[in-house]
Amino acid sequence: MDLLNQLFFITYLTTIIILRYRSIRKKSGGNSYHRHLVRELTLRRMVFNGDLECLENTRMDRHSFHRLCDMLKTTGRLSATRNMNVEEMVAMFLHIIAHDVKNRVIKRQFARSGETISRQFNKVLNSIIRLYDDLLEKPEPVPEDSTASVWKWFKNCLGALDGTYIKVNVLAEDRPRYRTRKNEIATNVLGVCTQDLKFIYVLTGWEGSVADSRVLRNAIFRTNGLKVPKGFYYLCDAGYTNGERFLAPYRTERYHLNEWTEGHQPNTPREFFNMKHCLARNVIERCFGLLKGRWAILRTKSFYPVKIQYRIITACCLLHNHIRREMPIDPLENELSEVTSGQGLDGDVIRYVETSDIWSTWKDDLAKEMFNKWRGARH
Repeated sequence: MDLLNQLFFITYLTTIIILRYRSIRKKSGGNSYHRHLVRELTLRRMVFNGDLECLENTRMDRHSFHRLCDMLKTTGRLSATRNMNVEEMVAMFLHIIAHDVKNRVIKRQFARSGETISRQFNKVLNSIIRLYDDLLEKPEPVPEDSTASVWKWFKNCLGALDGTYIKVNVLAEDRPRYRTRKNEIATNVLGVCTQDLKFIYVLTGWEGSVADSRVLRNAIFRTNGLKVPKGFYYLCDAGYTNGERFLAPYRTERYHLNEWTEGHQPNTPREFFNMKHCLARNVIERCFGLLKGRWAILRTKSFYPVKIQYRIITACCLLHNHIRREMPIDPLENELSEVTSGQGLDGDVIRYVETSDIWSTWKDDLAKEMFNKWRGARH
């Protein structure tokens, strides 16, 4: 009788354990299904419901989004995990940099842990950086027969360059080096762009206290830095040296656009040169304006480690180029105020920037030629 009671008790206890285990598994499976459903609905709402929604959340239409995912899978070596596909990774990354969204918000939207979001963010970031050579634009010089009102004066010009400040978060002991003239903690980023607002070269990593000319010198000296073949040049502002292959305006003459919009007409070759130079060089200002307007993470101080912030800046420039290549119309460009209504290049490259009589004479001759053509066309 005692043996039967013991067998009954063991059977009863085993049954209770099995039922409890099944209950836990069922409950856990239900939660997992719920999280999966939340992620699917969030991804569909952000990307797949239509181009307008995709544009608002990722700054690109669905075609550009899928094209980017394909490039990241092949060239960028980005692969899906057991619980997350590439499309979800890329959508999260783009939404974070487009709207400067914090991890806790993404956690709630995608039902993911903060550690998972951080890990996948860095994976996508590294994959985008691997597209550096593919997404940077190859420079094309202004042809001799150019009829563009802004660029026809600058034959063989490759584009324009300038520096911009982007706020960063650094350690207290490093802040003096990053403090700009406006007393902001920022990094000085060199950007070089084409005539159609695509980045040719980007250099990050310099402190905000460093002069633009020093950043440019460093870009030229780097092994994989900025290359300027002989016979070609970039437009730059008066903060840079007017040296061979870098054409700066005359410092003692009118230059800024608002000085020409009040009805003033150039009276000398130097004034006319500065007016046309300013109109053409403004392309880099518009390029930076599009970049910061598109990616909100560049408009405020980020709390990522500073080295990660440098990579984010580079990734934003690469994605800017991708959008301008893939989308026939850049909707953000229409929101900016308009300031105006190929083949690889071979040859010796410059390794330093310094003034020279030959370059200054060429600049003076170009200014006279431009002024004479403009005055002749008026009469």
